[in-house]
Amino acid sequence: MRFVFAIVSLVLAALAIGLGIAQRTVFALPDSVSAEISIDTTAPVTIIPGDVLNAHPRSQTVTMEGDGVVFAAYGRTTDVEAFVGDASHNTLGINATTGRITTKLTEGEATLPSAAGSDLWLLDYSDENDLRITINVPDDVSLLVMSDGTAPAPSRLSIVWPVDNSTPWAIPLVIGGGGFLLLGLALLFWAVTHMHSARGPRRKSQKMPKLPRQPRYKPSRVRPKALESPSRGRRSIRPRVVAVIPLTLVGALVLGGCSPDFLAGRTPAAGPSTSTAAAADLGAADEDEAPAVTEQQAKRIIARVSAVVTQADTDADKELAATRLAGPALELRLANYKMRKADKAIKPLAAIPAGPVKLTLPQQRDTWPRTVFAAILDDDPTVPSVALVLIQQSPREQYLVHYAITMEPGAIIPPVAQASVGTNRVLADVSLFTLAPSDVAMAYGDILMRGEKSEYFALFEDENDSLRLDVGLEAKTARKKKIPSTAKLSFENQAGTGETVALTTNDLGALVAVNLNEVETIRVVEAGAAVNAPKQVKALLGKSLSTKGLTAVYGDQLLFYVPPVGSDEKIVLLGYSQGIISASEYKKKKK
Repeated sequence: MRFVFAIVSLVLAALAIGLGIAQRTVFALPDSVSAEISIDTTAPVTIIPGDVLNAHPRSQTVTMEGDGVVFAAYGRTTDVEAFVGDASHNTLGINATTGRITTKLTEGEATLPSAAGSDLWLLDYSDENDLRITINVPDDVSLLVMSDGTAPAPSRLSIVWPVDNSTPWAIPLVIGGGGFLLLGLALLFWAVTHMHSARGPRRKSQKMPKLPRQPRYKPSRVRPKALESPSRGRRSIRPRVVAVIPLTLVGALVLGGCSPDFLAGRTPAAGPSTSTAAAADLGAADEDEAPAVTEQQAKRIIARVSAVVTQADTDADKELAATRLAGPALELRLANYKMRKADKAIKPLAAIPAGPVKLTLPQQRDTWPRTVFAAILDDDPTVPSVALVLIQQSPREQYLVHYAITMEPGAIIPPVAQASVGTNRVLADVSLFTLAPSDVAMAYGDILMRGEKSEYFALFEDENDSLRLDVGLEAKTARKKKIPSTAKLSFENQAGTGETVALTTNDLGALVAVNLNEVETIRVVEAGAAVNAPKQVKALLGKSLSTKGLTAVYGDQLLFYVPPVGSDEKIVLLGYSQGIISASEYKKKKK
């Protein structure tokens, strides 16, 4: 029986090992599914929707081949479609039955601007002649493929999806077969050893017959067979059933069932890639409209803005600055460039830092224009923090900084929604707050002019307001006293040209960015007298002396927290940036 058990164990070993190896070789499935298409139209754009990219689970490797520049970017489907607009484009689909890629041509404009570097994209890629990218995006994200907007889009496209062809039982079977093999060899060794120790099968030698004896009478004693003692000898031993439990096999199978990935020799499925991480933020948007940008998008946009503005500041390049600045922020920069060209001693404005971006508050908006508020808070308390208000007017335009405001020391921004949720931008004239956003700038300007006599004085917090100390009523009064009797100094407030931006906070208040222009006029009141122009006015005006007088306009970019209506809190100045934006010779107003 030992030989029988050994043979059975060896046969099971051969079967298990053979089946395990066959699963990894003969019976192995393909590791990917692919689909490809050649497009013969001259459309400058191809759109691959998210449902096509997700026709099979897991990540997608997209290969694009064309002549010249190959550009690809992915973003929300609404953003991709908005950028393409009325341009002629191909939209890919996939046949659910055959698995083949289909294409649909939409006729339209023959060209469109280059999509490279657009702020719409979560990520973009570019290369010459061919490009291969691996992404993993949700269904509401699409891939845009094009060249430079003029040439036809890449004509050869393919998508490859990895397939889970793992064989979790292959290694357990091989291990189990190995266990049976060891058991069979052990049993075989035991059987052979036992046979040798017993010196093989032996027969009893025949005994010589004894000499006959005289018969003697004895009573018959017949013993019942039941009482006979069992026969002795090697062949008389009862077969014993040896129960051998292959513990090695059982342990291997249990381990194999618990961790098939490990035993199959493949690594666990990778976590979300950068592109996935960049796209995952989209799923937490508002029920009606998604936030204008994701947090990662905002950081990338601000880094681009910082690089462009820093270069423009270095070269005093107003055309370059206009590609990333607008409104009050651009006005202040252009005036500084002009002054620096006239007077090298005038210093440039503080740079817009690239980060770290500690707060991102995008507007919930699927259409345009879109607004994003961001706060760049440095870990060093001696470095002033900066708040930015960026606005994108249309899908094919970049986000432009309208306000670049230096935060007040110790200013605390009230709690706001997470970047993945976004907030609402309210109309400037709404009555949801203690003061309508459109009235904030002139109300604060009235306080700077009149101090406590202003009707708005009680609405604004005066503690830690450094702007009041610099240009408030007391500072203005002190400057008037220094003017000689041959001239007269006057002040006036005007609404700036910047948009009033109001974004709601968690307590139903609002962060309000406004633009106020303070006009400072010094006019000659005595014949033959003249006034000297300050250094900055001289640099802008090109004159150092005037017999009429001078007018200088200072642009104020102001950021306030405005509480909700009915609140006992006051409006708080969170930060400001101020500088001269224009200068001219005094002209008497016509009646």
